[in-house]
Amino acid sequence: HVQLVESGGGSVQTGGSLKLSCAVSTFSVRCMAWFRQVGGKGRERVAVIYDDRSLTYYADSVKGRFAISQDNAKYTVYLQMNSLKPEDTALYYCAATGRIGCLIAGPREYDYWGQGTQVTVS
Repeated sequence: HVQLVESGGGSVQTGGSLKLSCAVSTFSVRCMAWFRQVGGKGRERVAVIYDDRSLTYYADSVKGRFAISQDNAKYTVYLQMNSLKPEDTALYYCAATGRIGCLIAGPREYDYWGQGTQVTVS
């Protein structure tokens, strides 16, 4: 039983920042990640935190601008987004899975998803 709830999305100007939050019912999962989706396209893996949250991965498109982290006390995972660009506009989802292979796992391997939060950059 894992529940995820995202928040923090909104509209910002190019170059601005947003911090997304994902409240998690448990951290007893192997991988936690942020994905984003534009229109009818497939969900793109943006950031992953794994190895007991000690390691992170970022898509090349956001590397150096986004940072994934977690607060154990608050049971929350964050995605700090800086230097936002119009191409970052998307519906952002947090996701979790207990499967092995966090750097390989794509949307199909993630078992738990939040409802999504919209980010619009213009």
